[in-house]
Amino acid sequence: MTDVANPERMLFASTTQTFLEKQASLTHVRGLHASDTSFQPEWWQRAAELGWASLLVPEHLGGGSVSGNGVADVALVAEKIGHTVAPGPLHPVSIVLAGLVEAPDGHETLIEAMVSGQTVAGWAVYEPGQPFTVQHAATTATRTATGFRLDGIKDRVEAGAQSDALLVTATCDGALRQFVVPADAAGVTVEEQSSVDMVKRYARVRFDGVEVDAAAVVGEAGQTAAIVERQRQVALVLQCAELVGVLDAVLTMTYQWMFDRHSFGRPLASYQALKHRAADMKMWFEAARATTAGAVAAVADRAPDAPLLVSIAKAYVAERAPIIIQDCVQLHGGIGVTWEHDLHLYLRRAALYRALFGSPEDHHPVRDRKSVV
Repeated sequence: MTDVANPERMLFASTTQTFLEKQASLTHVRGLHASDTSFQPEWWQRAAELGWASLLVPEHLGGGSVSGNGVADVALVAEKIGHTVAPGPLHPVSIVLAGLVEAPDGHETLIEAMVSGQTVAGWAVYEPGQPFTVQHAATTATRTATGFRLDGIKDRVEAGAQSDALLVTATCDGALRQFVVPADAAGVTVEEQSSVDMVKRYARVRFDGVEVDAAAVVGEAGQTAAIVERQRQVALVLQCAELVGVLDAVLTMTYQWMFDRHSFGRPLASYQALKHRAADMKMWFEAARATTAGAVAAVADRAPDAPLLVSIAKAYVAERAPIIIQDCVQLHGGIGVTWEHDLHLYLRRAALYRALFGSPEDHHPVRDRKSVV
């Protein structure tokens, strides 16, 4: 998905890749896991200095993209992250910013702090025991004399325990609204949740009579549906782009193994049956990359069919990625299932993304409707 015709974007891609190779390698990921750490705040601040957090933010709000296409640029970063299954809150920060910039009034200071990397925010949209939806919320927001009172529970909030602020979906006066809530506000309780991934952490967040002022609400009631749909689309293209990077790294690793590993005096790559498997995986990978590129372009252009195309991408890429990686594990033989080998790091990330923001099974029927319930 890297545009070779754009020198600035190529330089940005190269800088991002170098940064990840030096400061977010697979060895680094294993070290974070061993120390029970999700990511280091100073690491994220350095990433923000490279422009990662500014890509979806217009210049008048302190942001700016490399190519003028912020969605494509942040998808490029996600793809590079997939090569090393790097840590960090790129996804939640980008998703929250995608919502805030649609209705920035009153939130300019938070946007600026997030762009600089000083502040991390998470999207509190999931609720316990419920599938992903951007259409309604059990969490409630009740009007008070000075603003609103929030009550409810959210879970699967990425980087929730590391966040300084939360963007919370809640029902207010019968309509879905979003509110910016400081993570340390009175009545907010955060309980960290682990995941199958080595470094991705989530949180269960309880809101017990949390008081926020009127400025905490994001946009007008009539804007909310479009704003959360925009956030949903950004969330899905980031997942798919990162999975493209994951598959690229895993296939490169596997193809090299097939040339290096010999069986009965011949490299594995010389056996026709294995050549066919490698060709199939290459075909599936290119389809995943093309499907993701189509979704990225649609979201960037705010195309009418963007809701459909992001669901098509999620349905295909998230379904196919774990299958391809499992095939790569088999082609590695016994070493592929060991803790010391890196393949399981990629499989974990793919398994996680398969489940979040709607599974492939959720997205398959979307051809007949506009969003996943």
